[in-house]
Amino acid sequence: MVSDELWSLIEPLLPQPGPKLKEGRPRVPDRQALCGILFVLHTGIQWEYLPQELGFGSGMTCWRRLAAWNEAGVWEELHVVLLRKLRSATRLDWSRAVIDSPTSGRPGATQKRGPSPVDRARPGSKHHVLTDGQGIPLAVSLTSGNRNDVTQLLPLLDKVPPVAGLIGRPRRRPDALLADRGYDHDKYRRLVRARGITPVIAERGQEHGSGLGVFRWVVERTIAWLHGFRRLRIRWERRDDIHEAFLGLATCLITHRHVQRLC
Repeated sequence: MVSDELWSLIEPLLPQPGPKLKEGRPRVPDRQALCGILFVLHTGIQWEYLPQELGFGSGMTCWRRLAAWNEAGVWEELHVVLLRKLRSATRLDWSRAVIDSPTSGRPGATQKRGPSPVDRARPGSKHHVLTDGQGIPLAVSLTSGNRNDVTQLLPLLDKVPPVAGLIGRPRRRPDALLADRGYDHDKYRRLVRARGITPVIAERGQEHGSGLGVFRWVVERTIAWLHGFRRLRIRWERRDDIHEAFLGLATCLITHRHVQRLC
């Protein structure tokens, strides 16, 4: 499940394991543990039911490895590496960025979970997604389902990493930002302009059909790709950091698909 090419990008970013404090079973190799993590991400299977006969190691081993790698910032670093490859090949469209925030249901208690105002107050979390003009994810974040979309507009813009290319300065700002009516607020328009970005946001009270759908569909497609990973479609993790780790890993996998098209 992990190609040699993808593993060559991930392996240098993984933290080195500490010395074993006592004798026991040999440590599960990182690549096998990553395969187990991807199996859970793709299938949505519970950790305790992870089939050990496939060589992944136990579900708890994979869970601990995912938590440790997320704490070390592995997925953020990998995402930057992949974005640099795309910019070096001039495959990033900085002419515009597109933002959207779908809700993911969750039946348990957690900090970043709240009653969704658009789903009969069912508990859930929101995946805030910002893509370039082609739908390549630039930044993602996780909040409770009752958090207003517009409150995460600026944090998501600021979360875009500086992406270096073959020449020129690293870039992290698109020329324009496209958003639906959920982001309609004059205050945030001014703050977006102050960052050197042109806001193109649909206005409330206008007839349905802003005309932005011609460009905004790319973020909806990326969200569909994210929720194609069954572990992200419905949130089962009680711990925010584990769900954020899955979200970051899925973002890297989607970005890697675009890198593969360069070959």
